Amino acid sequence: MKPDYVHRTTEDFKKLFPVGLSGNDINGLGVVERSRPKTFFWHPPAENPFHELQDVVIAHQRQAPDIRAAYSRDADRGPRPLAKNPEPIKKSPAEWSKLVREFALENDSDQVGFTPVRPEYVYEGYEIAYPNLIIIAVAMDYENLSTAPSNIEDARSATEVATKYNTAARSARLIGNFILQSGYNMKTFPGPMATALNMIPAAIQAGMGELGKHGSMINRQFGSSFRLSAIATDMPLEYSEPDVFGADDFCTSCQICTKACPPGAISEEKQMVRGNKKWYIDFDKCIPYFGEAFGCALCLAVCPWSRPGISENLIVKLARRRERLASE
Repeated sequence: MKPDYVHRTTEDFKKLFPVGLSGNDINGLGVVERSRPKTFFWHPPAENPFHELQDVVIAHQRQAPDIRAAYSRDADRGPRPLAKNPEPIKKSPAEWSKLVREFALENDSDQVGFTPVRPEYVYEGYEIAYPNLIIIAVAMDYENLSTAPSNIEDARSATEVATKYNTAARSARLIGNFILQSGYNMKTFPGPMATALNMIPAAIQAGMGELGKHGSMINRQFGSSFRLSAIATDMPLEYSEPDVFGADDFCTSCQICTKACPPGAISEEKQMVRGNKKWYIDFDKCIPYFGEAFGCALCLAVCPWSRPGISENLIVKLARRRERLASE
């Protein structure tokens, strides 16, 4: 351990909460009216009343050299935007979707989906200028993820998350340049810091998976072991369909992440959030431990869907269960 390392506990992070303010209220927990998400954690300080907590969470995590290197300015997060071709190349939405998918898969993406921009994907105070979204997924190395949660002595899990955020950003920026060279406009939305785009609902609509009990997505191939990035564009695209394969039903009875969560932030039942009944993570319980544990990710690591070679069997079992119930 480095002699100048400062260890912060869950209680230390709780003390940084603004007085009388709950992150769950900002997130819309218990709100029955449909509304756009509010800017919050991972947004700039002026838009984030929890910015002091956010800054300390980031600083604590980046005491680990590998994490600090992964998030440094020297990390490869892709090229700068190229000049846009003034004349757009004319192709059908199906043709462009095929070409974008092929390009993305050749340039660091592991899955690709397409969806129109919808109001619920855009944070209050922001607008997205272009009508279409390209969502990409980059798989994480499960062996590294499975070491979660991280600490100063072993930060493999958190470093894996950071590295794959970089890979997803690089892929998004390469796709963005492909779009510009094709004569269309674009804007990339790489993680982990948020801007206009609320990524998960857009990714669900784009066919990247279902929302899991742990508040992250479950992909039929990668489980919860993947990172997302996105590109907004006016390139005409053929939209993907949501991929419903049984993860939501599975989560209803599965208690693995709920029991594994150290601060008890994962609810056993869905909650009403901004007019949608959905799986929800208690921010006020999660983030203090998230800060102590360098980004935690334990719930992603223990999720049965994340283990290599498991998802295919789970999908078959769930399909048989649905057939049996339908016949009763």
